[in-house]
Amino acid sequence: MRKGIYFLFGEKAGRTLVGGWNWLWGQPVEEGGQVAVAVAEESLRTMQESVQQLTQAVATQVAAYQRAQQKYQAKVKEYSTYEQQATTAQRNGNEEAARLAVGKLLQVEKLLPVLEEQVKQAEQFVTAAKEKLNRERMKLETYKTDLQNMKDLSEINDALSKMARVNNTYSIDSARSQFEQAKNAVERKNLKVSAFNELSDNPAEQLDADLQKMTLDDEISQRLASFKPPAKLNLPEQER
Repeated sequence: MRKGIYFLFGEKAGRTLVGGWNWLWGQPVEEGGQVAVAVAEESLRTMQESVQQLTQAVATQVAAYQRAQQKYQAKVKEYSTYEQQATTAQRNGNEEAARLAVGKLLQVEKLLPVLEEQVKQAEQFVTAAKEKLNRERMKLETYKTDLQNMKDLSEINDALSKMARVNNTYSIDSARSQFEQAKNAVERKNLKVSAFNELSDNPAEQLDADLQKMTLDDEISQRLASFKPPAKLNLPEQER
């Protein structure tokens, strides 16, 4: 199945899919290899998208807060305007205009506390949202650093694995150990053969062979002696 995924989606995306699938099922992500790095990259991209969405949401909240502030300030200004109109109308003796201005002023006066409370709530929401956004951005930067460290560590692990394979392939200690084993085996074989030869020799047969050799040597000596000419006799000379 893994080869099929790699063929359809490419090696890099295939690693991410397979790694993510293993992660969802609680299986190890390739024992911390390249698939783990690919899953971390995909997770980081997801976090980046979430931070972008949160940024947009905070921007919307900030805009709403600014709009609430504008409305509140407009009502405050409107209240001041009605108050000024009522004062001016009363000063000019225009009771009807003064009462009308005061009526509008009272309506705005009732609305101002509500608007003020809404502005305060909006400010609290915006402040909390900005703080959360800052925290998430800091976490994201930390994860970016962690990802880079993971990549570096993964590369080092791969290099060490290759070095270990090379060392195992060209291990002098291994060859030396095999040589010593072969040497010991030959020596053991030699001792075994020597012991077998010693045990195979019959002392009685060896003694008999020695006796036969001595007897033969004696016979040969006697026979050689019989071939020598007789010794000359020293006789007295006759008188002439």
